[in-house]
Amino acid sequence: QVQLAESGGGLVQAGGSLRLSCAASGRTFSRYAMGWFRQAPGKEREFVAAISRSGGSTSYGDFVKGRFTISRDNAKNTVYLQMNSLKPEDTAVYYCAADRFFNSYSDYVGPAHFGSWGQGTQVTVSS
Repeated sequence: QVQLAESGGGLVQAGGSLRLSCAASGRTFSRYAMGWFRQAPGKEREFVAAISRSGGSTSYGDFVKGRFTISRDNAKNTVYLQMNSLKPEDTAVYYCAADRFFNSYSDYVGPAHFGSWGQGTQVTVSS
């Protein structure tokens, strides 16, 4: 089981940028597909982005519309989420997720596809 720890959240003005990081424990990071999800108060957990083990395939939630970029550095056991042009509606707790078997980047992606989760990092976008 991989352990995940997110960082990089905070308060930013609308139109600003943040880069989230998720550090994974263990020596098998490259065997895991990685994802980012978010959850706003009173709402369900929502898919943000996913990236394959090699980084060669990515998938994004419909709302991203080119504003966010997921990437990974297998040498550093870290996955990133670069978020640009942030909007107040992006305010949520952002969670990092990992899964050994996920491999479906063109279909629906939901929380049930990922078996390991971090504790989350708060992102607040002010208007």
